[in-house]
Amino acid sequence: MLKRKKESLEKGGLQLRKSSNEDQKTLAEIMDGYSKLLIDDPVMPFREENLQEIARNVDYGVLEALDGTWVSYNANYNKNIGQPSLAGGIHTTIMPSPGTNSGTIPGKFSFDCEEYIEKLTFSLVPGGVRNRGGASELFCGAVKYEQTIKSVNKEAGNPDLQYASIHEENGMYLWLSDVYNHAATKESIEKDRGIHAFSKNDFKKYGYDGKYRDEPLVQVKDENGNPSYILLSDLKEGQEYFEIIPAQELKPGDGVKGPYFIPDYSISRSGVIPHGSTITLLGDIAPSGDHYLINGSPKFPYGDDAWQTDHLSISKTMGGAGHETINLDEPAPAWVHQTLDDDNDEGSNKIYTQRILANDLYPYSVRPDLRLRDTLSGQNVSNYVFVKMSSKMKTGAQGGILNVPFVNRFVPTVEVDFCLWIETIIEDGKEILQLQYEQIVFFEFDFGNDGGTTSWPHIQVNTLRKLKDIPEDQRKVIEDQFFNCKENNADDTGEAGNAAGRCPYHKG
Repeated sequence: MLKRKKESLEKGGLQLRKSSNEDQKTLAEIMDGYSKLLIDDPVMPFREENLQEIARNVDYGVLEALDGTWVSYNANYNKNIGQPSLAGGIHTTIMPSPGTNSGTIPGKFSFDCEEYIEKLTFSLVPGGVRNRGGASELFCGAVKYEQTIKSVNKEAGNPDLQYASIHEENGMYLWLSDVYNHAATKESIEKDRGIHAFSKNDFKKYGYDGKYRDEPLVQVKDENGNPSYILLSDLKEGQEYFEIIPAQELKPGDGVKGPYFIPDYSISRSGVIPHGSTITLLGDIAPSGDHYLINGSPKFPYGDDAWQTDHLSISKTMGGAGHETINLDEPAPAWVHQTLDDDNDEGSNKIYTQRILANDLYPYSVRPDLRLRDTLSGQNVSNYVFVKMSSKMKTGAQGGILNVPFVNRFVPTVEVDFCLWIETIIEDGKEILQLQYEQIVFFEFDFGNDGGTTSWPHIQVNTLRKLKDIPEDQRKVIEDQFFNCKENNADDTGEAGNAAGRCPYHKG
């Protein structure tokens, strides 16, 4: 978890950062003062009278940079690619081939790779989201998101591009920050527990006839071995005791000694996918050394080094991924167009590697994030923040995925890995923000010829900018596809409705 250097306010000695009235901060301003939270760092005490001040000064961390509406940005910088791209986004998807099922003809798959455009809106939720854990309280900065994606294809004989809606998603990011210690007070005890002046049970079992026992009893023995019970505070230094009866009531100040909670991660993402899956991802900003704001441009590999199975659309469990290195910055090898038989494709899996390498969108059909690399190759990137998230962590706290029965039966989604680059671009003498992401969703198919399970990656990558920061021709396409709602601008009476309320033009 990350912490931010906070400025002291006079009120109650509480330490909070000052709120800013700036419309747009630079990435450097947003990331200023962050460092890793350690167990010996000061913990802020929570006081009810400061609740509104805490809410007004909620920390969104790097998520503050996301606020607004982002749209696809298409840049054809790579001169080695023979045909210009139709859109900034690329997805690869594997599906069971029609007619197959695990009981009759298994192990046949359909591969699809398309370009897409996207609208992604983030909205900061006002006030801190308060999670109460007794002695520990966590105030989160919440950011809602809504995502709409349309595929872009070109049909033979038709000069117009074809757009089709293929994905909708909404959810919430949380910046897991601002942990407070909330100790018990006389007022909180009386409000929540009341005061039991005398416990018949304590008197009957232990002979304790005092009022409201808010500390443990311990059993001691006299010189003859006769037992009795006294309060822990009455135990003499060095006196031996034989039983401990825990206190079940609070006293003012309880909780101030901890334990203190430090979240494993700084960021969570919860999303609802219309195919029938809900996801929770956990993650953090990945530093370079001690720096969370990294100077320069993100680094992507070239040539043979780009053949990294963690980023390939070819399954590690079949299809030949990793069997030989292929230079993705050169044309696909000749065997991609070879007719396969039992001699050159033992096990009948090589065909999937063929299909992926022979796709019109090669090399992006093989490694989609090369599209991100090639977009950056023509840009002046000043700095960036790199966020890594996953539903399945190697250790510690875990995210998760829930699927509806149909998805769980045929193509269960088992893992989601997400990388986000938030970048400062210098263009035409000014700084603009740009987002790039790679999302890899793993599907499992109980389809193997040997009864085994096959795992296939479904990969999405895209480059996004604010609407004002993309070229005019691209802006017109985005407006037509995502913001033109004239056909829906009438209420049930047939009269024109509130266009702004029904279809906001854009946010941010």
